Amino acid sequence: MFEGPNILFAAAGLAVFVAAVLPKALRNMPFSMPMVFLGAGMAAFALIPTLPSPDPIAHNEFVLHLAEICVIVSLMGAGLALDRPVGRKRWATTWRLLGIAMPLCIVGLTLLGLWFLGLGLGAALLVAASLAPTDPVLASEVQVGEPADHDDEADQEDEVRFGLTSEAGLNDGLAFPFVYLAIIISVVGAQPSEWFPEWFGVDVVWRLAVGLLAGFLTGKLLARLFFSAKAESLRLSNHSEGFVALAATFLAYGLTELAEGYGFIAVFVCAVTIRAAEHTHGYHRVLHSYVEQLERLLTVVILVLLGGAIARGLLAGVGLAEVLVALAFLLVVRPVAGWLGLLGGKTGPRERIALSFFGIRGIGSLYYLAYALAEGQFGGQARELWAFVGLVVALSIVIHGATTSPLMNRLDRLRERKARAVTGDEGLAPNTPV
Repeated sequence: MFEGPNILFAAAGLAVFVAAVLPKALRNMPFSMPMVFLGAGMAAFALIPTLPSPDPIAHNEFVLHLAEICVIVSLMGAGLALDRPVGRKRWATTWRLLGIAMPLCIVGLTLLGLWFLGLGLGAALLVAASLAPTDPVLASEVQVGEPADHDDEADQEDEVRFGLTSEAGLNDGLAFPFVYLAIIISVVGAQPSEWFPEWFGVDVVWRLAVGLLAGFLTGKLLARLFFSAKAESLRLSNHSEGFVALAATFLAYGLTELAEGYGFIAVFVCAVTIRAAEHTHGYHRVLHSYVEQLERLLTVVILVLLGGAIARGLLAGVGLAEVLVALAFLLVVRPVAGWLGLLGGKTGPRERIALSFFGIRGIGSLYYLAYALAEGQFGGQARELWAFVGLVVALSIVIHGATTSPLMNRLDRLRERKARAVTGDEGLAPNTPV
C-alpha cells in the first residue's frame, strides 16, 4: 500500500495543487511560495531517510539542465509580461540596474570572496557572477502581472515591478561573460594577456551580438506566424494555442546556442519582440499563462530538491565568515549598488529602496555554478562553492520572501494615496513615483 512510487505520486499531486493555491493565499502575508517549498523539501528529506540524496555535486549535470530549462521558461514569461515598449528613456531604470548596479555587485562580492572567504580570483569571480543577477524565477513575486490586452491598460506598470522584471530578464544573460571569465581564469590563470583577446572577442562581443540578433529575428518570425500568417491553420493567435510559447522558448534558445550565442538573452529578446507585435492582442495573455504555469511547476521541483540538499548537509561547511559575507551581499552590497545605480533616475526614493533591496537570488545562480564547475578547473572547491551559493539563495528566499508582500503592498498604498492627492482620482495610478 505505502510503496515508494505511490507516495511520490501523491506528494507530487499535493505539491502541484499547493503551488496553484499558494500565490493567492499568501498575497498579503509575510511568506512566499518559494519559502514554503524550500521548507517542505528540507522537512521531507530530513524525515524520510529513504529518499535519494539530492546532492548537486553528485548530480551536477541533472542540476545544470533542470535549472537551465526553468530559467529559459521564466525568461519567456518575463518578456511576454512586459507592456512597456523598449526604449532608452522608457527602460532607463533597467539600463541603470544592468550597467551600474550589476557590475558593482560583481566587484563587491569578488572582493568579499577574496578577502574574507579565502577564495582564489577565479572562484571568487565565479561566485560573484553567479549571484549578481536578479533571478527571473524567484523574483516573480515582485514582477509585473499578466500582459495588458487593452490600450488603456498598457504601459501602466509601476516602476518597481517593471524594473525588477526587465532587469531579471536581461541580467541573467549579461552575467554570462563574467562566468566565462571565471572559467578561463581557472584554466589559464589571471594574466590578462592569456585570456583577454579571446574572452572579449568571443565571450563578450560575439556571444552578446548573436544572442540579441537571434532573439530579435526569431521573435519577428514567430510574431508574423502567430498574427499574420496567410494560412488560417498557421495563424495560431486565432486558436489560443498557448503551448507554442514553449516552442518559441526552445527554438530561440537552441538556435542561438548552436551559433555560440547567449541563449538566455535570445529567449528574453524573442519574448519582448513577440510582445511588441499586436501589442494589445489577447493571445499574449494566453502564451504568458501557459509559461507561468510551467515555470511554477519547475520551480517547485527545484526548491524541494534544494531544501533536500540543505537537509542532507549542503551547508555543512558553512561558518560564521560565510554567513556574514552572504548577509553583507544581500543587505549591503546589492542595496548600495542599486541605490547608486538609480541615483538621478526617474524613480522616487521609496521605489529606489525597493528596487535596490529586492535583488532576489535563485535558480539562475544554481545554473551558473553547475555550468562553471562542469567547464572550469576549480579543483576541490566544488563543495565549498555550492555551500556558499546555496546559503545565499536560501537566505534570499527567506529574507525577500518575508518582506515582499508587506513592502510591495505598502508601496501600492502610498502610490494610490499620492495619485489621489495630486489628481483627486480615486483609481490607482500604478506608474506614479513614490
